Amino acid sequence: MKDMAKTMKRILFIYLPILIVGIIILSNAFVIRPNEYGIIRQFGKIVRVIDTEGLNFKIPFIQSLSKLPKNVLFYDVPATEINTYDKKRIMVDYYALWRITDPVQMVETLKTIDAAEARLSDIMYSDVRNELGKLEYGAIINPSDNQRGNVDTIVKNNINEILDKNNYGIEIVDIQMKRIDLPESNEQSVYKRMISERESKAQEYLSQGDAEKTKIMADADREVAELIAKTKARAQEIVAEGEKEAAKIYNDSYGQDPDFFKLYITLNSYKVSIDGETLLMVPIDSPYLKYLTGQ
Repeated sequence: MKDMAKTMKRILFIYLPILIVGIIILSNAFVIRPNEYGIIRQFGKIVRVIDTEGLNFKIPFIQSLSKLPKNVLFYDVPATEINTYDKKRIMVDYYALWRITDPVQMVETLKTIDAAEARLSDIMYSDVRNELGKLEYGAIINPSDNQRGNVDTIVKNNINEILDKNNYGIEIVDIQMKRIDLPESNEQSVYKRMISERESKAQEYLSQGDAEKTKIMADADREVAELIAKTKARAQEIVAEGEKEAAKIYNDSYGQDPDFFKLYITLNSYKVSIDGETLLMVPIDSPYLKYLTGQ
């Protein structure tokens, strides 16, 4: 038993320190990924920045590790109310893409990611308000307008200049306007005015349509009346020509055989004047009676 106890003590004496050292080493080993910066502090002061991925170690107890993102970060800027050059109040909503360019400067001046975004928000609020305040409402809401097209670039350059001047260790990669809204207090009045303007425009179109309809109908009525008048005039000319031709035929026929023509006229008069209800009173010595009786 005594030998076994001595053996156990010997094992603990040899392997326990090794185990403790191993635990200390493993607890102070860390891995830096490709999208991270490793910040090593010693007694609160930055002594090393690791910007390459892989396994690293820090000194136990006297060094501490913090990590910062190396990749591009997205920041949704709070909506900002501004006054345009023509005194219109609008809400503009931006987003920014930014990154850390110098982790030491960033930590020493801004401390944390949240603090960095808060500082970006303050700078962007001021610069966006200043630049958009130089433009009229129509130029801001129209992204194809030449004046509006340069605003985002101007704001980005202005902000980066401020960040660089103050050694913040960060930069704006891109900044874009997401949305433009009216302030809530103005929305209803603007909507009502828009509805009124469109109703007025619609009524104007209806009035123009009615006027055009009346004009078209009047033109059509005039054309019909003119066509009827021309047709009647032409019909009268044709009738007159027919009567003239008939008279000529009668005259020609009469000249060729007067007796036959008289007979033809007489027979036609019989057809017109005599029917089932005709009562004739003629003298007994009338030639007309002679023809009727066949004597």
